Amino acid sequence: MADPSSYRPRPGEIPDSPGVYRFRDEHRRVIYVGKAKSLRQRLANYFQDLAGLHPRTRSMVTTAASVEWTVVSTEVEALQLEYSWIKEYDPRFNVKYRDDKSYPYLAVTMNEEYPRVQVMRGHKKKGVRYFGPYAHAWAIRDTVDLMLRVFPVRTCSAGVFKNAARTGRPCLLGYIGKCSAPCVERISAEGHRELAEEFCDFMAGRTGTYLRRLERQMAQAAGDMEYERAARLRDDIGALKKAMEKNAVVLADATDADLIAVAEDELEAAVQIFHVRGGRVRGQRGWVTDKVEEITTGALVEHALQQLYGEETGDAVPREVLVPALPDPVEPVQEWLTGRRGANVSLRVPQRGDKKALMETVQRNAQQALVLHKTKRASDLTTRSRALEEISDALGLDSAPLRIECYDISHLQGDDVVASMVVFEDGLARKSEYRRFQIKGFAGQDDVRSMHEVITRRFRRYLAEKERTGEWADGEEPGAAEAGPDGTMTGTDGAGLAEPPASTLTEDDGRPKRFAYPPQLVVVDGGAPQVAAAQRALDELGIDDIAVCGLAKRLEEVWLPGDDDPVVLPRTSEGLYLLQRIRDEAHRFAITYQRAKRAKRFRSSPLDDVPGLGDTRKQALIKHFGSLKRLRSATIEQICDVPGIGRKTAETIVAALAQAVPGGPAVNTATGEIMDDTEEPRQQTGSPGEPVSTGAPDERRGQER
Repeated sequence: MADPSSYRPRPGEIPDSPGVYRFRDEHRRVIYVGKAKSLRQRLANYFQDLAGLHPRTRSMVTTAASVEWTVVSTEVEALQLEYSWIKEYDPRFNVKYRDDKSYPYLAVTMNEEYPRVQVMRGHKKKGVRYFGPYAHAWAIRDTVDLMLRVFPVRTCSAGVFKNAARTGRPCLLGYIGKCSAPCVERISAEGHRELAEEFCDFMAGRTGTYLRRLERQMAQAAGDMEYERAARLRDDIGALKKAMEKNAVVLADATDADLIAVAEDELEAAVQIFHVRGGRVRGQRGWVTDKVEEITTGALVEHALQQLYGEETGDAVPREVLVPALPDPVEPVQEWLTGRRGANVSLRVPQRGDKKALMETVQRNAQQALVLHKTKRASDLTTRSRALEEISDALGLDSAPLRIECYDISHLQGDDVVASMVVFEDGLARKSEYRRFQIKGFAGQDDVRSMHEVITRRFRRYLAEKERTGEWADGEEPGAAEAGPDGTMTGTDGAGLAEPPASTLTEDDGRPKRFAYPPQLVVVDGGAPQVAAAQRALDELGIDDIAVCGLAKRLEEVWLPGDDDPVVLPRTSEGLYLLQRIRDEAHRFAITYQRAKRAKRFRSSPLDDVPGLGDTRKQALIKHFGSLKRLRSATIEQICDVPGIGRKTAETIVAALAQAVPGGPAVNTATGEIMDDTEEPRQQTGSPGEPVSTGAPDERRGQER
């Protein structure tokens, strides 16, 4: 590991002007390329105290052995040079988008004497017109099959074309009218090229003019009583309209635009691009990248723009590019795009209307692509095995942790404090083993004490089960066997390792024991304080064969008990990815339980304390009087008018309502709107996800953790 001070340039050496810089390792390999408006200010940021650097930046500067730079005139030149060097050197610490598949294009080889329509993948070639990309090659072939009826352009390979020219006999498409057969000179080279140009114009979105021309020709043929020709033109128009229907209109103003959306987490980002031409979605593609450097959404967008348009010119760069966040600064990027197109390009964030709605659709596609990528990555057996080995090596464990338990605390400003326990076996979720806890040892917000209580309760139960089944080794003493109250089980069976013998893991009736199987690793959501609390709980119980670590969300650092500095796993580590996924699952499970408890509390009513009053009669009362406020002001006789309510029950209801303290104003937690008392019946039907609460306005989901 290199010391950055060993290769730091002397003061005054670095120019205060735009430029591009390269960090090289000890083998002279370029590991990072960056650009800056001021090289002096930017490079100074890399040579500060290592403790103040982001872990990923720290890893880069300690891997590097030298830095060099090139001065340019403008920020636009810096942007162009940065793209060229990233493509040339493929530096390991730069964001590099990789296609999640090889997308097919509809290509017209205008660089040949007789242009050919075909499906193409890979790098774009000079002189070839491209349309797409498409999600599937069969979608291109379906479109081409419809179009060839009107534009009979050559689709055969060079070998088939030469063989037909040699024998003087065209292929089958030539006989059925779906090829103009230039191979046997049924059409001249100039005429065939003109046909290919018309095909390209139609695919580029200039459809209205051509359709109107065909309709005029059809009407003229019908007027001249050339009915066969008119019928053929009618069928041609139908074929073109059917081809157009394959791409729905999404922007009514026939806009040419590319929409770029980004979905990201701490470790990875997915980008989705919709290509809209003539108001219709003509193509879609997606990329996924590891976030190997500290980077904002705007910077991710800038890198996506570089990759998308770095080798494009002219109409391939649309007039409008819509993004979720603008690069900083935006002017050089916009000027660079304008230079690539040769005309003005608008780069902006959509704020309203159809474009904003379409951007939301693209964003959903990006989010789904990221989830799918993570799912594929998690389901691979080799990847999971490597992740467990990396965790074992990083934490100094004797063997791979085949069973990992993760704990998280969730609350709403100190209320409804709960905890979750999720279990991963062999790198996969074991949902039948999930548990949830209510924190009852104290009141208020204290994540450290909450973590200590949860770990203590979980492993007290483990010791109690172990003592009851007589599994103590010689000389081993059980810890406190009294288990605290635990939560309920939820979820379904997940894939995992083979179970231990049934005698040690099942009750007498065959049901699984709730806490009988110990983990090899306990992970807590948090940093050094939470880890210390978990380790202290295990020490108090006399358990010394279970490893503990914590994963701090902000910087993705792994903390071990008693260590002053965290363990920083490599950004590309599968072990770090697995720990993050386990931590996120524990957070999801905890916050779901906390929301359910909060919603149940918000829906509580003084009528709940009336003995013998069930849900049916509660609903009848609220329906009859309209609100709890009106029910409070009702007399016993008026309450007796409700079907199913006798005088004794009515007296009990009046007494219960008189003792109950009226709550605060009802608040819609989704909007913060204060509801009228007459709307109280809606509390009975509110969903757990969006309850209509009776509480203070600050009790909102945005304040929970």
